[in-house]
Amino acid sequence: MIFLLEDDDAIGMGLKYSLEKEGYEVSIAKSKAEAMKVLADGGFELCILDINLPDGNGYDVCRLIKEKEDIPVIFLTASDAEVNVVMGLEMGADDYICKPFRINELMARIRTVLRRSSRGKEQDRPGEAGALEIRNLRIYTNEARVTLIPEDGIEETVELTALEYRLLLAFCNNRGFVMSRSRLLEEMWDVNGDFVNDNTLTVYIKRLRDKIEKDPADPKIIKTVRGLGYIVEK
Repeated sequence: MIFLLEDDDAIGMGLKYSLEKEGYEVSIAKSKAEAMKVLADGGFELCILDINLPDGNGYDVCRLIKEKEDIPVIFLTASDAEVNVVMGLEMGADDYICKPFRINELMARIRTVLRRSSRGKEQDRPGEAGALEIRNLRIYTNEARVTLIPEDGIEETVELTALEYRLLLAFCNNRGFVMSRSRLLEEMWDVNGDFVNDNTLTVYIKRLRDKIEKDPADPKIIKTVRGLGYIVEK
């Protein structure tokens, strides 16, 4: 089920019709207050949020969603200004699309985000098979699960979005090699298109470091190679 937050009746009903035509079940709200009531019922696989609302903004709703669970979020924005994009991604949004947009492009992004989210969901606690270890980081590749191993030895799950997990795998699959930003952008792209650009890559690297590094300001796992890119050492 998809939750759609859009205060423009014409856009909202048009999107609802298009989504339902593609086989999605849709619940729609037109304000922050109405969104809180609809979201309380839960059960959503994806949230599409307009930023400008009559009683707040989509950032507020995204923050409340992410506090409860890691549901994928796509922002609808009337501006592609970097500050708007970065703010949304730093809140945990998975993608954004600027108005006006083509419905086929939005559908492609929805499919990509849902597929990635499905891949990245935690499963039952895994065994040791398929695990990679980098310093105090353990990656269960067969389970799409990442943990930190503190000094007391008790594993602590790291909550990563699907794109953050894919970025981490890109580094791990190329350990010992410098990864340029252009190479990382290629790794983050697939046949359906992830629409990750250079600005959003910077945000994802920062978010990933914040989650896996003991001191993100002095990273020991994902190191910067000045003028060249990044490296995860063997």
